[in-house]
Amino acid sequence: MLHLPYHELPVEDPGTPDQRSPMRYLAWLALQQKGALTLNALFGIGWMVAQALLWAAVGAAIDHGVVDRNTGELFLWVGVVMALGLFQAVCGALRHQLAVTNWMSATYRTIQIIGRHIATTGTALTDEIPAGDVVNTVAADAMRIGGAYDSFARFSGAVVSWIVVSFILLSTSVELGLIVLIGVPILASVTTPLMKPLHSTQAAQREVAGRLAALGSDTVAGLRILRGVGGEDVFLNNYKRQSGLVRSAGIRIANPQAGLESGQVLLPAILTAIVTFIAARNVMNGTLQAGQLVAFFGYATFLTTPLRTAIEYVISTTRAYVGAGRVLRILNVAPLVSEPADPRPWPPVIESLEDRESGIEVQRGQFVAYVTETPAEAAVIADRMGRYVLDVGQVFLNGVALNEYSVVDTRSHILVSEVEPRLFSGELRYELVTRGTPNDGPILRALEAASALDILDALEDGLNTLVEERGRSFSGGQRQRLSLARALLTETELLILVEPTSAVDTHTEGRIAARLADMRRAKMTLIATTSPLVLEKMDHIFVVVDGHVVDAGTHQTLLVSSRAYCQIVLREESL
Repeated sequence: MLHLPYHELPVEDPGTPDQRSPMRYLAWLALQQKGALTLNALFGIGWMVAQALLWAAVGAAIDHGVVDRNTGELFLWVGVVMALGLFQAVCGALRHQLAVTNWMSATYRTIQIIGRHIATTGTALTDEIPAGDVVNTVAADAMRIGGAYDSFARFSGAVVSWIVVSFILLSTSVELGLIVLIGVPILASVTTPLMKPLHSTQAAQREVAGRLAALGSDTVAGLRILRGVGGEDVFLNNYKRQSGLVRSAGIRIANPQAGLESGQVLLPAILTAIVTFIAARNVMNGTLQAGQLVAFFGYATFLTTPLRTAIEYVISTTRAYVGAGRVLRILNVAPLVSEPADPRPWPPVIESLEDRESGIEVQRGQFVAYVTETPAEAAVIADRMGRYVLDVGQVFLNGVALNEYSVVDTRSHILVSEVEPRLFSGELRYELVTRGTPNDGPILRALEAASALDILDALEDGLNTLVEERGRSFSGGQRQRLSLARALLTETELLILVEPTSAVDTHTEGRIAARLADMRRAKMTLIATTSPLVLEKMDHIFVVVDGHVVDAGTHQTLLVSSRAYCQIVLREESL
C-alpha cells in the first residue's frame, strides 16, 4: 500500500511566513508542503491525462478492431481502455486524498501562525483590529487560503492534459491541433477582465463581513449592559444596517463570479462545437477515419474539464489572495514587546525585581504590596514590571535590565494576574492547571488558599465540570478566586497580583490574605491592593502617588506615619 506524506495537525512549529505581500505568503505556504503538493500534482496529471488518452484508445479500438474486423486488436485496445480507467481511478483517489491533506495543512498552518501572533502581540492586536474580525479571519479566510492548494493538483493536470491532447491532435490534424493548442488559452483569457472586479468585490465583501462579525461579538459581550440602558433596539438596527451592507457586497460579487461560472460552460461548449464540426467535415472528406472522429469528439468533450478546472482555480486563488491579505493585516500588527537581538540567559534564581521608575522593589522570599490612588495606575506598574509594555528600561532583574532577557523566559518566571479574571471553556481541571500534568492534590491546596473549595463543593462533577464560555456560570467573585488558584498553581518564581480580592466579601478576603501569605512565603509575591485585610499580612508596603513611591513600611507603621497611605487605604475602607 502506498503511504502518502502525512503529519499530525497542528504542526509543532508552523515556521516564519513571508509577510511582504499576499502572493509571497501564499508562495511561502506552498514551499512548506512542496513535497505533498508535487506528489499531488503528479497524481492530478496522471488522473487527467488518463482521461484524455482514454479517447485515443477508444478511437484505436474502433479503427483497428471494429472497422478492420480484427478481434485481437479489439481486445488489445479494450484492455488498454480498462487499464487507463483503472489507472485513472487510482490516481483520482490518491489525488483527492492529498488535495484534502494540502488544504488542511495550509489552513491549520495559517491558523497556528495567527494564534502564535495573537499570543505575542497581546492587546496591541485588538487595539487595532476588532476581535470579531480576527475570529472571522481564522474561521473563514484560513479555509479559503487552503482551498487554493486543494485545487492545485487539478489545475496542474488540466495544463498538462491540454498540452498532451494538443500534440495528439497535431500529429493527426495540424488544423485541429492548432485550434486546441491556441484556442484553449484564448478562450480562457476571455475571463481575465473579470479577475480584477472579482478581487475587488471579494475584498470589499470581506471587509464589511468582518465589521459585521465584530459588531455581533461586541453586542453579545455587552448584551447585559445594553438591556440595562434599553439600547437593544439601537444595536439591533445597527446590526441590520451592517447586514444589509454585507448582502449588498455579496450581490456585487455575483456579477463577475457569475461571468466566470458561466464561462465554465459556454467556452468549452464553443470549443467542442468547433472541433466536432471540423472533425466531422474531415471524415466526410476522407481525411479522418471514423474512430478518429469519435476520439476527436471525446477530446473536445474532455477539454471542457481542463477549461472548467482552470476557471475554478482562478476563483479559488482569488479568494486565497484576498484571505492572505486579511491574514497579513493581522500579522503586520507589531507586538507591544519585542525580543532582544541577543537575549541574556535567565538567571538560576531571581534575587530581586526593581522598578526604578516608581521605586518599587521586591526581594526573594518577600511578600510585598503597593498601593496607588487609582486602579489604572496600579495596572500600569504591574504591566511594566511584568514586561507587558514596550518601555521597561527602568525595570531591573538581579540588577540587569529586564528587556535584555527573552520574552519567553520572562513569561515562564514572572506571572501577572489581571484584575479582571478570564476563564475559558473546557474542563475545570485543565482550566486551573496550565503547566504540566493536572494533579488533584496541588489543585485542592491552591483552591483552599484562594478560599474556593466551596465553589468546587457546589459543582456536581467537581473538577470534571465543563466551564462555560467566559466562565459565565460563575459569579464575579467565584471567577476571581478560581483565577487566583490558577495563578498559584503555576508556582512561578515571581507572582504579581492586581487587586486579587476586589470582588469578594471581607470574610473571604481575610481568609485569602492569611492563606496566600503562607503558600507564597518561600517565593516572591507583589500585590497591588488597597485592602487593609491583605495589607496587614505584607512584609513591606510601598505607597505610590503620581507614579512614584512616597512612603514605605509595614501596614501598622504606615497607618501612623503616612498621610498618603491613610487617605488611600482608609478611604477605601470607609466605602
